[in-house]
Amino acid sequence: MNKSDSERIASLLERKKYLPAKNEAEANLIVINICSIRQSAIDRVYNKIQNLSSFFRTYTKEDGKKIIFTGCILKKDKEKLKKYGEIIKFKDLFKIKPILKHQEDLTPLFLHLSKKEGFIPIMEGCNNFCSYCVVPYTRGKEYYREKKEIINEARNLIKNGYQQITLLGQNVNSYPDFPQLLEEIANLSGNFKITFLTSHPKDFSDKLIDIMTKKEKIIKYLNLPVQSGDDEILKKMNRPYTIKQYKNLIKKIRKKIPDIKLSTDIIVGFPGETKKQFNNTVKLFKEIKFNMAYISKYSSRSGTASFSLKDNISLEEKKQREKILRNLLV
Repeated sequence: MNKSDSERIASLLERKKYLPAKNEAEANLIVINICSIRQSAIDRVYNKIQNLSSFFRTYTKEDGKKIIFTGCILKKDKEKLKKYGEIIKFKDLFKIKPILKHQEDLTPLFLHLSKKEGFIPIMEGCNNFCSYCVVPYTRGKEYYREKKEIINEARNLIKNGYQQITLLGQNVNSYPDFPQLLEEIANLSGNFKITFLTSHPKDFSDKLIDIMTKKEKIIKYLNLPVQSGDDEILKKMNRPYTIKQYKNLIKKIRKKIPDIKLSTDIIVGFPGETKKQFNNTVKLFKEIKFNMAYISKYSSRSGTASFSLKDNISLEEKKQREKILRNLLV
């Protein structure tokens, strides 16, 4: 999502006749697209600001130089960042609509030279409020692009030779009748494949499984974040499903799509996670046999519900748990 956002920002600037600068010191405009999902990502932003000393040394309001911060930014970080530059919500830059209005101007907004993969955001924001996540606070409530816009953008990507289209959203399954959208894009003529990121288990419908089964252009790959293999931890995370429900969903998917490749997202060391609860995640890994997993070590984020919980698992223990899970991947 962040890569896609950055491509669109760069494309917007190019259409406004900006040219890439040789280096940051010579730039008139620097845009920093921020991710707040982890504290380490925010720390890199502040390190970046310190490394921009040459830019700020030549900065005056009269010479038109500017720095813009956009993307996922928490309120407390906005207060710190506004002394360095202007803060603009990503939605205010684009409203998630094509930059130019006329049909002939709906060219791809991407910078991939290889034209292998084009990203299409279909929605923005999230309504789920997982206890560890800042997205609902930084990107706001869910906002959906019009289906016609998405299909036009897909059609233009195909026309321009892109081999893969990836539909993006914090929770693509919550897009109104997402299976229908997926089917309509898969029905477009051309030599391409289509996939999507990311899904929430609670919204994964039988209709979506059926569409994935019957459409050859849909890549038989699925990222389905479970986050923990323990029901009590899931409840603390505000993930509204049980492990039994998750396993039944996987069973249903594999029955219809036997060759499906599965990946998941996991957080190890969530506050209060006992060794027994972690072992439930180990059991899930052994049973599901994921092809890939994106494993995160829990880090406390201010502004989230879990921030009030004591982060009582040591970093060493989190690293050990991460290592155990990585060794279980097939």
